[in-house]
Amino acid sequence: MKKTPLALALGLLVVLAPCLAADWQPAKGPLTTPWTKDVKADKPLPEYPRPQMVRPDWQNLNGVWQFAAGNAGDEPPTGKKLDQEILVPFCAESALSGVMKHSERVWYRRTFTVKKEWAEKRLLLHFGAVNWEATVYVNGKKLGTHEGGYDGFSYDITEALKKDGDQELIVGVWNPVDKGTQPRGKQVLKPGGIFYTPCTGIWQTVWLEPVFKAHLIEGLKIEPDVDHSKVRVTVIGQAKGAYTLDLTVTSPNQPPHVFAASGKLGVPIEVSLDKLVLWSPEHPELYVLSVGLGSLATEEEGDGVRSYFAMRKIEVGKDDKGVTRILLNGKPYFQMGPLDQGFWPDGIYTAPTDEALKYDIEITKKLGFNMIRKHVKVEPERWYYWCDKLGILVWQDMPSGDKSIGGNDPDLKRTPESAKQFERELTRMIDGRGNHPCIVMWVPFNEGWGQYDTARIVEMVKKQDPTRLVDGASGWADRKGVGDVHDIHHYPTPESPDPEEKRAAVLGEFGGLGLATEGHMWTKENWGYQGVANKADLTKRYEKFLRRVYELRDKPGMSAAIYTQTTDVETEANGLLTYDRAVIKIDLERVAAANRGDFSKVPTYTITEVVPTSKKEGIAWKYTFEKPTKDWFQPEFKDDDWKEGKGGFGTKGTPGAVVRTEWKTDDIWLRREFTLPPGKYGDLQLLLHHDDDVEVYINGVLAAKLQGWKSDYEETPISAGVSWKRGKNVFAVHCHQFKGGQYIDVGIVDVKEEKPGEKK
Repeated sequence: MKKTPLALALGLLVVLAPCLAADWQPAKGPLTTPWTKDVKADKPLPEYPRPQMVRPDWQNLNGVWQFAAGNAGDEPPTGKKLDQEILVPFCAESALSGVMKHSERVWYRRTFTVKKEWAEKRLLLHFGAVNWEATVYVNGKKLGTHEGGYDGFSYDITEALKKDGDQELIVGVWNPVDKGTQPRGKQVLKPGGIFYTPCTGIWQTVWLEPVFKAHLIEGLKIEPDVDHSKVRVTVIGQAKGAYTLDLTVTSPNQPPHVFAASGKLGVPIEVSLDKLVLWSPEHPELYVLSVGLGSLATEEEGDGVRSYFAMRKIEVGKDDKGVTRILLNGKPYFQMGPLDQGFWPDGIYTAPTDEALKYDIEITKKLGFNMIRKHVKVEPERWYYWCDKLGILVWQDMPSGDKSIGGNDPDLKRTPESAKQFERELTRMIDGRGNHPCIVMWVPFNEGWGQYDTARIVEMVKKQDPTRLVDGASGWADRKGVGDVHDIHHYPTPESPDPEEKRAAVLGEFGGLGLATEGHMWTKENWGYQGVANKADLTKRYEKFLRRVYELRDKPGMSAAIYTQTTDVETEANGLLTYDRAVIKIDLERVAAANRGDFSKVPTYTITEVVPTSKKEGIAWKYTFEKPTKDWFQPEFKDDDWKEGKGGFGTKGTPGAVVRTEWKTDDIWLRREFTLPPGKYGDLQLLLHHDDDVEVYINGVLAAKLQGWKSDYEETPISAGVSWKRGKNVFAVHCHQFKGGQYIDVGIVDVKEEKPGEKK
């Protein structure tokens, strides 16, 4: 029998749905990206959205749709023109949608026509993702309601179609954001801090696909078996009568090797492979898989898809010294990566273009990382495709929900409905992204956010996918012995738990060095876990952190570390890149070398205390909690009526603080005279421990202004405008407290740099 044609490709030309409004324009948002200008109303995100199950014939329904806010109990607006327009697939809150406004309930409407050559076929309507509850109607017929903001879903719309002419498609969406208990990640109605703008409605590609009536491939489950040099493929689908199911595997070898096998639907089909080519971030080699489902009676009644996979193995095991580590393809493999939120200033949850989506992974690789932790968000499939193709490991978080905002209860009692929905979406995430070789770790819970029944949930994930590792809880609420890793979070400096007999030690979050970049910020207000002065300071501190990371790799034996974070996000300024991706905030080559553990070109520093802090012995300061006059920082200012106390100033229990004088108000102002000892100095810097924002003046000149907080004493550059006096100099310090602990103490150190190869 002649097999179903499979001349497919991942980069396909598409038939675009007609644009409804040629004059459509995006809204004016706070910040654009270099790709904002490339978004076209007639063809937004035209790429085929499902690279691991590609069919040659399809129709993209992205574009300008009619749009309107709705209310609970509304009837679908069948046959009615809606009063607004929205660019699909960008969520309603995004600038690229053209709406840039949140509504809890919204309606989408558009028409489409069915090509004549599809008349004898079934027609499938696919949604990449809609947040959160979506009810779909075609020509007034309700097809169903889907609950879940991150997983794809489809309907066979054949029976709802008219014989010819325009077909009407309506989607009603409800998104309660943080008023509900559904998985939502970092979406909140009032963004701020580490929580961001919500994403309501369609945020991934919508498309149509014609298929034959009798035979249909609905999904693939691909399980590489490196130990036995084979791959198992289970084809999920339906067929009427006698059928054939044929698999063809093409290897990445040169010249390529071709392997074939046949089998039945729903039954694993094994394909043996010789001269195995293993996948790793250094060598991201992919095998091509073609699947044909055909009828013995007629050649036309069949289905065919093209996919890919990789041969790689992830596990926990012992190194040659008996230390429990994460192994990739049987060998210890240290994983270093950023925390990646997946937000965009123009598209919120959706990258403006496929090139933009790809860029985030490309720049992560250029920064020397070999892993990404995708943080409480599930990306479109093309993001994972680029990770597979470019070569980077992924730790995939489950989006948090229920009592996630600031939640820290490891024994949360979810309602039965909440637990059922969480587990339903967790299962769908693993099913929907489980064929991507880049994913090596599932992370059900983050920092106790909505965490419950941890041991049972980990076992559930393990049973569903025994080929990957599971991190029971990243940070905070560890359950001893549960999962494959013991994961801690430690800001800003890196630390590590001890490896266990069956669990590797990992640092799930650290860093958060904050640097605001003028002209590239979402808002004027911004923060970081620890402020830095400039690009050079950020680079130097990052290198210092990474030296410590690699020390922890060697002892006690840490297997992975994750730096916060890839980009700034809204008010957060702690990215290695700005939120718009326009500025790389660090020295790329130096940071890339540090991420790879190469410190051969990194300077070393000798630090000598010049003006002491109060860490070892209390130093007397004048202070006030009442806002002083505008000239409070000038050297000649009279502070006779201020109180006197010994540093440091703050509340007990603040990390790294040595409190000798209690400070509990929002603000404190400090003044102190000091004399620089005679000598030859290299680079005088502040030795500063602050929680939260601080500004330090020396002799009336602003020496440093930092946001965020530190958990220890850190060197901070002094601005070039400061001039020193032979006799008395004057410190003037203002520290502002937001929440949590509070502390302030200041001194001066001399930092002498020794470049590699220089003699002392």
